[in-house]
Amino acid sequence: MAALQQTPITFQSRSPPPTQLITGTVAKLSFSGGLKLPKLTLKLRSKRTSRRGRGGGALGAKMADSAAGSYANALADVAKSNETLEQTTADLEKIEKIFDDDAVYKFFVSPIVSEEKKRELVDEIVSSTGIQPHVANFLNILVDMKRIELIKDIVKEFEKVYNTLTDTELAVVTSVVKLESQHLAQIAKGVQRLTGAKNVRIKTVIDESLVAGFTIRYGNSGSKLIDMSVKKQLEDIAAQLEMGIFN
Repeated sequence: MAALQQTPITFQSRSPPPTQLITGTVAKLSFSGGLKLPKLTLKLRSKRTSRRGRGGGALGAKMADSAAGSYANALADVAKSNETLEQTTADLEKIEKIFDDDAVYKFFVSPIVSEEKKRELVDEIVSSTGIQPHVANFLNILVDMKRIELIKDIVKEFEKVYNTLTDTELAVVTSVVKLESQHLAQIAKGVQRLTGAKNVRIKTVIDESLVAGFTIRYGNSGSKLIDMSVKKQLEDIAAQLEMGIFN
């Protein structure tokens, strides 16, 4: 298993309480227990500093990226060993949505909130989402080691590891409205033909500024773009009109 900061990670944190997988939107989680996250008004370090680790500048960012990759690989090792790669990926997607809530993120990275309170919130996340015990233990380890600020980077790094292990191409489909499953299936087949990947995994994003249509990003770090949006068409028309005016 990967070694982090000269200390091997062992998933031996407190065992989380028994949980049950529930259906519903993660963004609508209700956190009880007196934490009162919406009222958490703390003056924290800048977002870049808190997320990119200790060191600042390019060196600090590189160190944080390396740490996030090490944690992601360690978690992937556990998921491979117990054959839960797919479920662990799904669990991390839930966690990513939860930490997209600015109040939740600030709560966990705050230096004045006790580790006990942070672990209590981890317990609530576990009971609300039904994530697996080893993923819950992983969150507690990040809290204990004061590296929870890396969680978003760890999710991204784990996604890369998963894609490599399973020969999966990630395609991010951005549209104005939610696309039907059959349309997403057609997009997946198209990306598979373009890349030759064994599998294609679709992530969807809603962006009303597109007016209509959709875009597809795939390739290394989303380097390749297929733009089928009305916004792009309108921009092309405007550019052509401008060229006609000034020529």
